[in-house]
Amino acid sequence: MTFERDEFVNDCVAAVAADDGEHAIFERLAGAVAEPGEIIDALGKPEQGGVQALHVSDQLTILNVIWAPRMTLMPHDHHMWAIIGVYAGREDNIFWRRRSDDRELIEAAGAKSLGVGDTQPLGINVIHSVTNPTSTYTAAIHVYGGNFFEKERSEWDPLSLREEPYDIKRAMALFESANAASKS
Repeated sequence: MTFERDEFVNDCVAAVAADDGEHAIFERLAGAVAEPGEIIDALGKPEQGGVQALHVSDQLTILNVIWAPRMTLMPHDHHMWAIIGVYAGREDNIFWRRRSDDRELIEAAGAKSLGVGDTQPLGINVIHSVTNPTSTYTAAIHVYGGNFFEKERSEWDPLSLREEPYDIKRAMALFESANAASKS
């Protein structure tokens, strides 16, 4: 099966309106990343870190996220469900939970490494950080149950693990600095 960007987006848009939409999107994304070469043919070989919006609406955001080599994104939440499907490289997720003694702080609660062909759902309350531990680019399709760019959410300082408002400009700047570091 050939991966067609517009067909994938249309399938996800139709699914999000259905009762079992999140599951249908998971299945559709899992099928897509099972054929990673088809996604690379359609979206291009990952050669630079960044975030490419494939679809953005109040109900659904679909992103092509490319992590530069050895890039790490601080702990953050989404306040909406998400599904990640990796089609190149590897991303390591650390999952966090709020501490019981200070709800503004977090502590590690688990981890999962995602490689080519892996698909991972994230619930509404999940807090995670992401690292590309490899010397190559990692690429994944991220599908969110809402408008990723407009939703208020949190991030946590990587040193103090204290909560602060999510800063999308700072997050996007991390992609740029990771690109610069990978070129040096």
